[in-house]
Amino acid sequence: MSNMDALLSEDQRMVRDAARTFSQAQLAPHAAEWDKLGALPESAVKQMGELGLLGMLVPAEWGGTRTDDLAYALALEEVAAGCASSATLMSVHNSVGCVPILKFGTPAQQQHWLPRLVTGEVIGAFCLTEPHSGSEAHALKTRAVLHGTGAEAYWVLNGSKQFVTNGERAGMAIVFAVTDPALGKKGLSAFIVDTSTPGFTVARKEAKMGIRASDTCAITLDGCRVPAANMLGQAGEGLKIALSNLEGGRIGIAAQAVGIARAAMDAAKAYAAERLQFGAPIEQHQAIGHMLADMHTRLNAARLLVHHAARLRTAGVPCISEASQAKLFASETAEWVCSKAIQIHGGYGYLEDYAVARHYRDARITQIYEGTSEIQKIVISRHL
Repeated sequence: MSNMDALLSEDQRMVRDAARTFSQAQLAPHAAEWDKLGALPESAVKQMGELGLLGMLVPAEWGGTRTDDLAYALALEEVAAGCASSATLMSVHNSVGCVPILKFGTPAQQQHWLPRLVTGEVIGAFCLTEPHSGSEAHALKTRAVLHGTGAEAYWVLNGSKQFVTNGERAGMAIVFAVTDPALGKKGLSAFIVDTSTPGFTVARKEAKMGIRASDTCAITLDGCRVPAANMLGQAGEGLKIALSNLEGGRIGIAAQAVGIARAAMDAAKAYAAERLQFGAPIEQHQAIGHMLADMHTRLNAARLLVHHAARLRTAGVPCISEASQAKLFASETAEWVCSKAIQIHGGYGYLEDYAVARHYRDARITQIYEGTSEIQKIVISRHL
C-alpha cells in the first residue's frame, strides 16, 4: 500500500481498484484503435454502465452508485489513464448530464431519466456553448418561445450549439435557450430534450486533435418542439443551472488530466528502463532521472490538489477556488508531463505507434473545456 493509499477509506480504495482493473483490461488495450476510428464502441459504454461508472454522482435511490467526490475523482483518473475519450464521456455524462436533473428536476423528470442515465441506457449531453459564445455563457442566441396554455403548452427552440460532448450518442440533452430577451442573464432557461425530437439535429461531428473517440458535435435546433413539462427548474434559472456544478465538473476534468499524465509517466518510465544508450538504460543517466523526478513530483502535486478539492466538496465546504486551482494546475501539468514523456522517448515519441503521442494530444483539451486556464485564474484571483 502506497503512502497515498493510507489516506483513503476502504470504500474509496475499492472504487479505485475496480475502476483500475476495468480500465487497464478493457479500455487501455483498445484506446489507440478507438482513437483512430474516432468512436467508442457501444460495448465499452455498456460495460461502464454495468460497473456503475455512469451513475457515480447519483444516490442509490435512483439506482446510482454515489459514494463521495473523492471516490469519483479516483475512478475518473483510472478511466482516463486507460482511455481519455472514455473519461470524457464519463465526466460529462455524470457531471452535467445526471447532476442537473438530480438537483433541479421535478420528481417526474427524475423518475423518467435518472434510472436510465445511471445505467448508460441513455447517455446525456449538455448544450450550452454556441458558435459565438464560450466562456460568456449567458450571451446566447438560441431562443425558446412558448405556445399554448395549460397541459397543451409547449416551447419551440431555434438556434445552434457548438462543442457538444456526447452529441452524437446522447439520448437526452440539457439545452439552454433565452426565454425572455428583455431580462438579460435572468432570461435564460434550461430544457430537457429527448434527442429524437424532430428539429434536434447533429449538424456535424467535429474532427479533433485529441480525445478523438469522444464524439464532439455541432447541434442545430430548428423548430424543436419541447413540452412545457420538460423545462428544467424554473423559467429564468438557466444560468444558475449552467453554473451550478462548476466545482464538481472542474474536479472531474482535473482528475482526468491527472490520469492522462499518469499514463504518459508510466510509459516514459517503462521506456527509460529498457532503452539502452551509452551502455546503460537511459533511466540511469542523470538528465533522464531528473526529468522523471520532476514529472513524478508535479504529478503528485496535481493529484493532491484534486483530492483536496474533492474532500472539501464531500464535506459540503464551498471550494470553487480550490476546484479551479486543481483544474488549472492539473491540466497544465498534464501537457507538461506528456511533453517530457515524448522527450524521453526521443524520435519514437513523435510516432503514432507510441502511446505518448496520443496522451499529448488528449491532454491539451483539459486546459480548455470546463473553463479555460484563463477563466480559472480569474476565478482564483477573485477569491483571494
